[in-house]
Amino acid sequence: MAIERWNLVAPLSGTNSAKRLLTDIRDLAPNITSRAAEIEAGRRIPPDLVETLRSIGVYRMLVPRSHGGLELDLPTALEVIGALAKIDGSVGWTVAIGCGGSIFASLLPRETYDEVYRDGPDVILAGSAQPAGTAEATGDGWRVNGRWPFASGCQHADWMVGLCMMTGGEGPITAEAPPVVRGFAMPARDWLIEDTWYVAGLKGTGSHHVAIRDTVVPAANFFDLVSGVPCLPGPLYQAVRQVLPLFHGAVSVGIAEGAMDELVELANTGRQQLRAGVPMRESETFQGELGRVAAALRAAQALLKVQAESHWRHALAGRLRDEALLTQGTQTATWLATICTHVADTCFALGGGSALYESSPLQRRMRDVHAAAQHAIAQQRNYASAGKLLLGDSVNHAH
Repeated sequence: MAIERWNLVAPLSGTNSAKRLLTDIRDLAPNITSRAAEIEAGRRIPPDLVETLRSIGVYRMLVPRSHGGLELDLPTALEVIGALAKIDGSVGWTVAIGCGGSIFASLLPRETYDEVYRDGPDVILAGSAQPAGTAEATGDGWRVNGRWPFASGCQHADWMVGLCMMTGGEGPITAEAPPVVRGFAMPARDWLIEDTWYVAGLKGTGSHHVAIRDTVVPAANFFDLVSGVPCLPGPLYQAVRQVLPLFHGAVSVGIAEGAMDELVELANTGRQQLRAGVPMRESETFQGELGRVAAALRAAQALLKVQAESHWRHALAGRLRDEALLTQGTQTATWLATICTHVADTCFALGGGSALYESSPLQRRMRDVHAAAQHAIAQQRNYASAGKLLLGDSVNHAH
């Protein structure tokens, strides 16, 4: 039975399993780093590497213990995501998406959730949060058509998720009543993957378009992202939208940390740049700029830690499902993306001409963090919501 299998394969939960996971990731780092060019050229995470990550428990981090998962607390899960992004941005990103899918799935009806995890906790979910599909009511469920962008990790997913505009069964669409949007999940085999991921950064995430055409999806496979009630009791699953921005922040910080380490490693080779009077590591100009950008990175690390701990306290108290906390988390993700982009850009510039080569990790870090910063969660327009929140009810009544 599935339950018996979960019990057999599940590692020890809690602090020990988190430490072991981080140790396994550190041991895996040289293998991932040595395959950076392969990851970029293939525009995906190699299948054998995905299976290695699956085998060490990465994809069960946020699955509940009731289903064989680790059910790590939010700060610890973000530490794991950041550790992977520090090694490789594309790996960190796809794992963040897969683990975010674990949270999304909690909004499904319990019977459907159990179906997703019937063979164990190491399920990989992918999909898109854009409402790019339509769902028309039929006698057997909803007839879905759509084409969704940015489905990171879709080539190795077991299940995929999309959002749809609902028609014919959720009430009329009028100016006063905007379209009803619902999410749905279906096995990956039911989706078409379009080869569209030709991009400047995060090349290895395989974030292709995915499509479903004229397919009847059972009503039990749908969920309400905004106001749905989770089918699981744990604090992780009570506020899906509020935790997702911090996943993005963890990736941004991890990429920036990787860029900093790689710049220091380059300087410590004794490299002396053209027309420079001394090697990089002996230059006061280099030392000063390195110290300045290191302070920016420390600030980013500190804010992510503070926000993660604050969110987790609210989650434990049952208060995380709050629009103000969604705004705060998104504000944090936006600021982290901005600062981490600055860190990676500075590291690239300080690396000099050698950083231009595709063999340099500094150029890849720079491209990856810029790609991450293009995400809707990290757009500068998000600051307006934070400002509006600070101004209180007066600004709301003014419109």
